[in-house]
Amino acid sequence: MKTITISAHLEPDTTSRVTVFDSTPDGECFVSLRIGGELIDIALLAQPGTAGALRALARAAEEAASALDLITESAPDGAA
Repeated sequence: MKTITISAHLEPDTTSRVTVFDSTPDGECFVSLRIGGELIDIALLAQPGTAGALRALARAAEEAASALDLITESAPDGAA
């Protein structure tokens, strides 16, 4: 990554959207992965050659989701 560090809380209604830019006026090609909510939108821009970084992000997100599932399963009723 090149710029900015941010923090945002995911909410149940958080959305995500992928947009492919395969023919920009300057000849660049990239993919935008936008994660958003009511007040914040985060756009990750990935150029050709960075698919591995996106896959690693997806694996980390799946690991985080699994950890949340375990926390929810082990929490006393009403605590999570």
